Amino acid sequence: MRLVQYSYSSTQAQYSSYSQYSFFSSSKPKLFFRKPRWPRMDSTPHHRKTNHNHNHNHNSKKKDKIVVIMGATGTGKSKLSIDLATRFRAEIINSDKMQVYNGLDITTNKIPLHQRCGITHHLLGEVDPVLQADFSPLDFRNLAGSVISDIVSRRKLPLIVGGSNSFVHALLVDRFDPDSNVFDPSSRSFPSSTLRYNCCFLWVDVSMRVLSEYLSLRVEDMFDSGMLDELTEFFSEFPGRSGLKKAIGIPEFENYFKKYPPRPRPPHGRGGDGGGGDPVRTEEAYMEAVREIKDNTCQLAKKQIGKIVRLKRAGWDLRRLDATEAFREVMSNSNVSGSEIWERQVLEPSVKIVKRFLEE
Repeated sequence: MRLVQYSYSSTQAQYSSYSQYSFFSSSKPKLFFRKPRWPRMDSTPHHRKTNHNHNHNHNSKKKDKIVVIMGATGTGKSKLSIDLATRFRAEIINSDKMQVYNGLDITTNKIPLHQRCGITHHLLGEVDPVLQADFSPLDFRNLAGSVISDIVSRRKLPLIVGGSNSFVHALLVDRFDPDSNVFDPSSRSFPSSTLRYNCCFLWVDVSMRVLSEYLSLRVEDMFDSGMLDELTEFFSEFPGRSGLKKAIGIPEFENYFKKYPPRPRPPHGRGGDGGGGDPVRTEEAYMEAVREIKDNTCQLAKKQIGKIVRLKRAGWDLRRLDATEAFREVMSNSNVSGSEIWERQVLEPSVKIVKRFLEE
């Protein structure tokens, strides 16, 4: 497997001129994280033998403790992971199947480097989407397991964060069958409750009605921060990247770029018009593609919640944290109260849960 490495150099200056939207800022309804173009992370994956020690296991050895943050897309998992990692000696492992790939940073909603607060992130933009186009749950189990062993060996806390529940399931179960789809409602297979790690599960949840409204705003914000330019570059240079072609945004814009073939990017700066139309953003093909992205993002969120509920019913001890009120306040422009509600209803309970878990 080939992994991509990055350095921290070159584009740091971009941040000084970038107007950041955040959960804590003022003016119009704000999103938890806005996704600009950013310098790539300098990440070298750790390849060590996975330590399968754990106290839910068949053996008597002590299991490694890990924290797992789950939830539908857009519910603030990345925000909570940073909040917790700055309070505990933790490193974050991404478990989003599209974010493991290099590229489409805005489209796949990778957290920008400058918002990571210096916290080490693993498996975020590290996999080459051409050479490893079908990064499977089994691949994730093997690679993330090695990273966990390395983090634990340095006496730090592994913090798993991401919306791909198939990856989370593959990583955590004691015995994983790659040929069995435990999330298929018609399947006779069910998720196992026997895990190879001692897990503290945090489930960040937002009511679907509120989340749908928020996700629509987030899609608009992504386009404001350069998603169309990113898609133009992708369709112009890497149309065969089958790994990233599954990301929401690629299938939806195929018809648009058939109608308006992307032009080569200028040698300096962005393309500006997204490839063809004049004006692009009022063209029906563009507007239809954006509508499809919003609809498909909401459908993804519903599917993710369904899988989480299935894991909970299988016996996974998921601690639900309701962030609905915080999101509602954010979208109503009450940024101060939204921040306070997040801390009171999500962050503070999470800190107490993790602290108690680590003291056990």
